[in-house]
Amino acid sequence: MPNPIFVFAFVIATMYGLGFHVIMSGGARRMVLFIVTSWLGFLLGQYIGGHMDIPILKIGVIHLLPASAGAIALLIFAHVLTSEPNTPVSRR
Repeated sequence: MPNPIFVFAFVIATMYGLGFHVIMSGGARRMVLFIVTSWLGFLLGQYIGGHMDIPILKIGVIHLLPASAGAIALLIFAHVLTSEPNTPVSRR
């Protein structure tokens, strides 16, 4: 049986990825990209929060504030990398 803390963190990170996908839209590939990116960002933020011992919004062993910030930062980064550039249209 998986650890409940791991399942809770997994669900939160997945919800961040799905919520970002709903807001930014895209196909199924982008949804998978956003979910995986959210997992990685959440894990990275959790590691940084544990290493720096940030007590703000700590739920059990999960450092929710830095983990959420990491997930959102990587989601924005993934969106910027995968979005199509807006090229101006010439109106001659």
